[in-house]
Amino acid sequence: MPKRIAILGAGESGVGAAILAQKKGFEVFVSDKGIIEEKYKKVLSQFEIRFEEGKHTEELILDAGEIIKSPGIPDRAEIVLNAVRNGIPVISEIEFAGRFTNGKKICITGSNGKTTTTLMIWNILKNAGLDVALGGNIGKSFAWLLAEQDHDYWVLEISSFQLDGMFDFKADIAVLLNITPDHLDRYDNDFGKYAASKFRIIQNQTDADAFIYWLDDPVIAEGIKKYNPKARRYPFSITQNIGRQGAYLITNETDFLKSRICIKTNNDIMEMILQEMTLRGKHNVYNSTAAAVSGRLLEIRKESIKQSLATFQGAEHRLEFVARIRGVDYINDSKATNVNSTWYALEEATRPVIWIAGGQDKGNDYTVLLPLVKAKVKAIICLGVDNAKIHKAFQPHIPIIFDAGSAEEAVQLAYKIADKDEIVLLSPTCASFDLFLNYEDRGTQFKKAVFNL
Repeated sequence: MPKRIAILGAGESGVGAAILAQKKGFEVFVSDKGIIEEKYKKVLSQFEIRFEEGKHTEELILDAGEIIKSPGIPDRAEIVLNAVRNGIPVISEIEFAGRFTNGKKICITGSNGKTTTTLMIWNILKNAGLDVALGGNIGKSFAWLLAEQDHDYWVLEISSFQLDGMFDFKADIAVLLNITPDHLDRYDNDFGKYAASKFRIIQNQTDADAFIYWLDDPVIAEGIKKYNPKARRYPFSITQNIGRQGAYLITNETDFLKSRICIKTNNDIMEMILQEMTLRGKHNVYNSTAAAVSGRLLEIRKESIKQSLATFQGAEHRLEFVARIRGVDYINDSKATNVNSTWYALEEATRPVIWIAGGQDKGNDYTVLLPLVKAKVKAIICLGVDNAKIHKAFQPHIPIIFDAGSAEEAVQLAYKIADKDEIVLLSPTCASFDLFLNYEDRGTQFKKAVFNL
């Protein structure tokens, strides 16, 4: 194992990796081409870790035996390409941290629902009294948490960018929720490359491990044939009866909320009624099912799982109710950074919608949203630097389209045009980096603007 490690990027992931690497006895150097946030500078200084900002000094970086790359840095970045040309392994922080724990790892990926499902699984394990930590692409980084304390169980949300830098890492339980177009700008606008990235969640698994996946997703179904997972398979479906191990929905034709989820694991059956669970919507049926299957595979009591799902409050910035003002509901769905995620949000709407959309486009195809937009959207407020693509997609169908340069301006516009019993929905379909630090910042600014009305 190399004695010297260089880390590219000094955000949550990079700083966490730096702390862990130093604690494990490595010589560490951190390099960030941008300006490092003050809170991270303080941590690096506190641990006496060498760092630079505003540049990448190649002689200091390419002198390392291994490079840990933050997920926000693309593989085609010049410093990364130079490292590869010099034969230096470039890995993710998740890959690095995975070397230093014997804890069982439950890893969740997918285009949509990752955060909610990750939180559900962590909630189930925590309520069952297990020694469990939550991290990865949510909250503190895996490496940072591990540097502080090892745990028996790790529940990790993992993005495609993190998966791309994982090679020897293995999930004990892998969860693949869905695969729909997202981040195509990072994958040469090739959906096949993006799907292949998601299937890295099953790499290195054996028949001693478990793979939970949504059987109704045609892209996943094709991937199963292509990659032939070695792990024990636990598919879940809302359209098919799973005769083997897995989960399926027994639909009540007169009242959907009285439908039951049937879970089969290790010759045992557990059932849950939808109306007993806190979160509503079909997408949350998928999320709850995947979480419940994970809990049963870890032999958590059925009643404990049901109780956890009955009290779960949901993820911030994901279809989060903010306030009702003059009879208008304001919903924060800032985490909806792709078309499919917004599709779910619009599908759930039962009243006319003032839709706040836009940001940094990631190769989105908006045509899939057209039927829902025409049926449910009264007006669109574009929140982004360049809104031309959204105008082009929806102007012929939605005559009321405004542009806003800030969350406050968008909320003020929505307030003026929304009538009683309508919904103001922030569900951007785009990344946030043109106007905001991240989707959390966008959602927080939206909520602040609503509270200021």
